[in-house]
Amino acid sequence: MTDTPQTAPDELYFLALGGAGEIGMNLNLFSYGGKWLMVDLGVTFGDDMTPGADVVMPDPAFIAEHADDLVGLILTHAHEDHIGAVQYLWPRLRCPIYATAFTASVLRRKLAEAGLEEEAKITIVPLGGAFTVGPFDIEYVTLTHSIPEPNGIVIRTPAGDVFHTGDWKLDPDPLVGPKTDEAALRALGEAGVLAMIGDSTNALRAGTSGSEGEVRTALTELVGEYDKRVVIACFASNVARLETVAKVAEANGRHTALVGRSMWRIHDAARENGYLRDVQPFLDDEEASHLPRDKVLLACTGSQGESRAALTRLATDQHPNLHLEEGDAVIFSSRIIPGNEKSIGRLHNHLIRKGIDVVTERDHFVHVSGHPARDELVQMYQWVRPKIAVPVHGEGRHLLEHARIARQCQVPQTVVAENGMLVRLAPGIAEVVGEVPSGRLALDGKVLVSLKAMARSRNKLINNGAVVATMVVESDGDMELDPMVTLQGLPVEDDGVLAREVALAIRDGVDDLPAGARRSDSRVEEAARRAIRRTLSDELGKRPAIDIHLVRL
Repeated sequence: MTDTPQTAPDELYFLALGGAGEIGMNLNLFSYGGKWLMVDLGVTFGDDMTPGADVVMPDPAFIAEHADDLVGLILTHAHEDHIGAVQYLWPRLRCPIYATAFTASVLRRKLAEAGLEEEAKITIVPLGGAFTVGPFDIEYVTLTHSIPEPNGIVIRTPAGDVFHTGDWKLDPDPLVGPKTDEAALRALGEAGVLAMIGDSTNALRAGTSGSEGEVRTALTELVGEYDKRVVIACFASNVARLETVAKVAEANGRHTALVGRSMWRIHDAARENGYLRDVQPFLDDEEASHLPRDKVLLACTGSQGESRAALTRLATDQHPNLHLEEGDAVIFSSRIIPGNEKSIGRLHNHLIRKGIDVVTERDHFVHVSGHPARDELVQMYQWVRPKIAVPVHGEGRHLLEHARIARQCQVPQTVVAENGMLVRLAPGIAEVVGEVPSGRLALDGKVLVSLKAMARSRNKLINNGAVVATMVVESDGDMELDPMVTLQGLPVEDDGVLAREVALAIRDGVDDLPAGARRSDSRVEEAARRAIRRTLSDELGKRPAIDIHLVRL
């Protein structure tokens, strides 16, 4: 790792610690006048490569060291990859939080779970509102996305103005909330924007992302084709999609039920802020269980194959109140998030084996993305006309394609920088001027640990197993008893036989030490470790994790 670069107070910098070079766990930082401003603080979710870790987030160590100069955390919207780490990492930062009302409602519930609702104060900013924090003048710009109240952030400094898009799309019929504030975006372009930090998720996709209104029409027709129980699996945060499920149910003579705790959390936050007013009250899963199969439409969490989500429990007959039968249908009104292909495939197979009709976006028009495709990116650049484009919110291939689109739109400078790369935006040519430490933390049970260290340890256990040896040694180094050896996760039919062989190898290894060396705990432990390693390598071709317990009498 390179030395941490120094920032100059009269220069404007951008730094991503999460979400640049990957999709998820966004953490963006801006620096001017010796102060730092954070935009978003999110999570991603564990997969087969992170055993034991359900939630993964950026390591905030760099900015935690500068917490005295961190003037605030601004949240663009309430998706987990933008706010999901706040409850875990805010105690390391302890800065003011700014959000619009719906995002604040969702976040308050998370903070309450962590016992932080009294400490972590949230300042609510109205849609299109403006305020000042430290040396930064901030303005919210209303956009459209797959959640209520998505915002772009204008960050004004004496060195220039930056437009951070957050997540967005151009939806002519968003169903919930206002349309994109085109006038504000045009005004930005007319006034002059130094840099745009922009969403790259769908930079590889031609055309436009599509409209929520079109999805509602298509789902209404599709659900009408079924005469048994229908489940629509979608992201809980997509309040427009929840409203759509209710409207689709009403149009087809069905009642709507919400299945999954996150569905109800978002529902409550939406109702609290005036959304979902024009739909009938939703049923819970217990109430839905008493209805005929052709009279209910279930909105369900778990479209990404999450092992603990409601849809997986339904597919594996583990839900306490509901079950699916042959002839029922599950409509995946969502996209596959990269990295979730295996878990979603397993879920599909569970459902298909039960004789359930599985419908995805490959089979029918059931979903539109919340992120801009190429034509929308072009339109945004035509409105904002920044001098510098910095793609974020994407893997490397997305960032490079976004930069190419920006250049085609006559943006003079593009900078592709991944997590940890410090970008000087002004004065002078925009460029990467250094690198700071970045990494990932994993929530392992209730404890935050380094993902790299945890994954290395867990994968070694998974791939090579483990050995624990307990040795009782006299003060002079003699062993009256053979070591006790326990083998875990090794490919043996009778681990008792191999354990005895390992124990004899340990005794021989220690006995071969000179008398003086046998009085040294470290020398005895190392001899035992070598004996274990040599024996299991010869017998099994394995290099397990080894733990030695030495008791000296």
